[in-house]
Amino acid sequence: MIDHVHDLRSVREATDRLLTAVAKLDNAALAEESHLPGWTRGHILAHLARNADALVNVFEGRPMYASGETRDADIERDAGRTLEEHLTDLRDSGARFLATTEPEQDWQRTVELRNGVTDTASRVPFRRLVEVELHHVDLNIGYELADLPDEFAEREIAFLADRWSGHPDVPPVTVRYYAGGPSWTTGGTEGTPVVLSGAQDDVLGWLSGRGLKGAHLAIEAGDAVPELPAL
Repeated sequence: MIDHVHDLRSVREATDRLLTAVAKLDNAALAEESHLPGWTRGHILAHLARNADALVNVFEGRPMYASGETRDADIERDAGRTLEEHLTDLRDSGARFLATTEPEQDWQRTVELRNGVTDTASRVPFRRLVEVELHHVDLNIGYELADLPDEFAEREIAFLADRWSGHPDVPPVTVRYYAGGPSWTTGGTEGTPVVLSGAQDDVLGWLSGRGLKGAHLAIEAGDAVPELPAL
């Protein structure tokens, strides 16, 4: 059940955690490599700020980005800024996003995201939460997959399992926590079925292409941990 009020509160909390952590860095640290190939920490912070503005566009009925090329150019333009400039931009863009969610509106309306993807307006706050939480991990500053709130991690696992469901390049997969609890099915219908189990952060790492990317998952059936397409 999507609760946009709850998710907006989580966005505020996650943004505060991010800003507190980033404020401890310096300009030199922002130029260092992140966990994302080809991106410095500055690239990630620039992306997060521009993503907030892009979601304002979504709520106000405009294209999320003018084009893919414009999106990439804006990130590249802003990546090399100073720490103070990044912090100000993150705060201001985040505030603009939250302000757009405050007026009374139809939360069940359909909105358009990138590349023709559509969703209900009520799910956009969780999409922003995903950006803030996972990219906080990507910064490589000590916030790891295992540090993510349990509720968020489990919801994102379910979201990603659904995303890869029916994908023709992924065999049928059942993945679950090794200590019991929920399980998820994903992948297509062709190929040898695979059953995987592991800790929550390992499951999320595999589905999101982060951390060890499933290297610590136990293979209970099948031959190997399937490689998933890039997000």
